[in-house]
Amino acid sequence: MSETPEYDVTVVGGGPAGLTAALYTTRLSHDTAVINRGGGRAAMMMETHNVIGITEDVSGNEFLQTAVEQLEGYGTDYFRDTVTSITATEDGPRRYHVEAGNVSVYTDFLVLATGFNDKRPDPPLPRTGRGLHYCLHCDAYMFVDEPVYVMGHSNSAAYVAMIMLNFTDRVDLLLRGEEPTWSDETDELLRAHPVTIIEAEIESKFQDEDDPTWLGGFVFEDGTRREYKGGFPMYGSEFNTDLAESLGVELTDDGMIAAGDHGETNVEGIYAVGDVTPGHNQIPVALGEGAKAGISIHYSARKFPMSLDEIEAAGGEIDLTEAPAISEKLREAAAKHDAGEAAADD
Repeated sequence: MSETPEYDVTVVGGGPAGLTAALYTTRLSHDTAVINRGGGRAAMMMETHNVIGITEDVSGNEFLQTAVEQLEGYGTDYFRDTVTSITATEDGPRRYHVEAGNVSVYTDFLVLATGFNDKRPDPPLPRTGRGLHYCLHCDAYMFVDEPVYVMGHSNSAAYVAMIMLNFTDRVDLLLRGEEPTWSDETDELLRAHPVTIIEAEIESKFQDEDDPTWLGGFVFEDGTRREYKGGFPMYGSEFNTDLAESLGVELTDDGMIAAGDHGETNVEGIYAVGDVTPGHNQIPVALGEGAKAGISIHYSARKFPMSLDEIEAAGGEIDLTEAPAISEKLREAAAKHDAGEAAADD
């Protein structure tokens, strides 16, 4: 018997989508491991926005740490490590072999929640979350009636600048010395909107006088000084798909993992959720994707109900000792959880 730990499900990545998938598979009776290298977009959040029931004073790290503690309470094994390789096994105890720096596991199902990295513009830059923001849908509300910048020279940058007019009448599009790459049609549309295009490169930044933790604005190489509460860099994303590609998982034309409605990929037993898949990069969306993937895996992995063919192969009847079909470890975790709930009610 292999000494390497075996799991029904292994989640690679510890953002909201991956942790939610692990929450569902664990609570649905499947031994689950999470291997998370740390970091990620959610971990960078200084405040949590647009998550109902979570107040804005909760940071991304606090949000994620609470989630990890919940998972461990249910019996999930959580490892802080970086996965270096995943291989399909031909004669191993499980379908896939996952290797990280100090972790090696076998697993039947994989959930890839590896996310992406925002391409950061060159400094000088404000602190992320204090004038530098990457999520329009999360943070545009913060800039109602405030001066805001958009950095970039692409179609996306031009459209985000126009979108921000829904929130403020003071929108600058900072080219930072670059030539626009947006289309002629976008150029005509952009110049018909009251967006100020600043061509000069940024020379330096200055802080807000009332709250020095926040950006105050930029000084440009032509000597212009302009105030901003904050803004959005639009330089694209780098998707973390190396592991997926090594397993033959299909990507979209934009470089994301192609996933179905429940996170399923073209490779049996492999799911993908969160920012590494197409769709809105929002925590509530990620939570839903993780939940759907976890439930879908449960349908494939659960032992009961057995088919008639399976029952016949087992001798024509189900041995009652096979139920419940949950590991002893998860049974013990459930008992402790129930005991804790009962104690809290007393």
